[in-house]
Amino acid sequence: RQDTQPCTHTPRENLDSFWTVGGAKFKTKHKQSALKNHMMIHTGEKPFSCDTCEKSFPSKPRLTLHMRIHTGEKPFSCGSCGRSFQCKAHLIRHIMVHTGEKPFSCVSCGKSFRAKSELLPHMRIHTGENEKPFSCVTCRKQFTRKSYLLLHMKTHNGEKCFACGTCGKSFQFKSQFNSHMRSHTSDRRFSCTSCGEKFFTKSLLTSHMKTHKCEKPFLCETCETRFRTKSQLLIHMSTHTGEKPFSCVTCGKGFASRSTLTPHLRTHTGERPFSCVTCGKCFAYKNNLTYHMRTHTGEKPFWCVNCGMCFICKNTLNRHMRIHTGEKSFSCVTCEKRYRRKSELLNHMRTHTGEKPFSCVTCGKSFTRRSSLTIHMRTHTGEKPFSCPFSCVTCGKSYTLRTGLTYHMMTHSGEKRFSVGFVEKDSEVKLI
Repeated sequence: RQDTQPCTHTPRENLDSFWTVGGAKFKTKHKQSALKNHMMIHTGEKPFSCDTCEKSFPSKPRLTLHMRIHTGEKPFSCGSCGRSFQCKAHLIRHIMVHTGEKPFSCVSCGKSFRAKSELLPHMRIHTGENEKPFSCVTCRKQFTRKSYLLLHMKTHNGEKCFACGTCGKSFQFKSQFNSHMRSHTSDRRFSCTSCGEKFFTKSLLTSHMKTHKCEKPFLCETCETRFRTKSQLLIHMSTHTGEKPFSCVTCGKGFASRSTLTPHLRTHTGERPFSCVTCGKCFAYKNNLTYHMRTHTGEKPFWCVNCGMCFICKNTLNRHMRIHTGEKSFSCVTCEKRYRRKSELLNHMRTHTGEKPFSCVTCGKSFTRRSSLTIHMRTHTGEKPFSCPFSCVTCGKSYTLRTGLTYHMMTHSGEKRFSVGFVEKDSEVKLI
């Protein structure tokens, strides 16, 4: 930061007294080194470089502290809980968690804080200053601290400077890196006191604890829906505002959150990182693997209170419940026809727009529904997934469509596909 205030160098007789440089106070026996280090603030000089990432620093102690990010060294340990830290200042602030000490108090309201960096943003509430003075030049999002802005900037430039030495995966934030490293060591240090389930991070445990308390403290002021976490609320708010700040670089499609963009990218790359240990089938989404595993275990944890029918996932149960309630919450803005599912509405809307987004890579024919494309692809591959269960003794026929198998099964059961009946009335025979 360029400081316009002139430097005032106050000589001192006693070496243990404070020496003022540029408005900052130093307690050091080496006046010249203190002045030299301070002047680098004005000149921007950073002569000490990291050999690993080439980042530069104005002093050797700052470089030494930075190097611990790469080496993982944490020489300062808490005597109460054993947690380790890279620098002594972080340990001192952590110890206050155990002692409850909050030495920095607001002179206006008396609220106390553990660190001065926490007090300064709070003071802006009373002084009338902009509470979030640090703005992102890319998306205009504002932050209370410069450190938060610097972390946010990484979401735009894609910088991932924290790399896992085990699997090579890189992360933008150190907290993400630390959480990931526990996945290799199976270190789940945060335990739920209610059910005993363990988690890699404290935030995951905090979110999980709310499932026991049924606590949903975050309220949407538009529709009054409540959520367990602030991030869930922010993602939900985009359904009202229509804001989709995360865009796919391949197709330009926008998303409300990075967590929904990441799985979408797999539709372009074809990546399916989640594998079934039973049959080897792979999935792009972790929840799809979870649902698939229940086809092997037979688990159906979601059941209907009206008819007792059980389901693999909650979304299927919610969809089923609309059969009992008759609810059709998705309405067409063109013809006002209503549907139980959003997917049904989207398919219907294409009858108005003429859109056919699903194209055959072999012949180029397009379809309004993905299921129609899947069926069409079988004409090229010759796949007939619906086989007659009597194949071992009778016919062994297979069909492209399930309806074809259904009609074929009637030849085994003796059931007639179309029935014709006669009714005798008043001496006349009528066909029905």
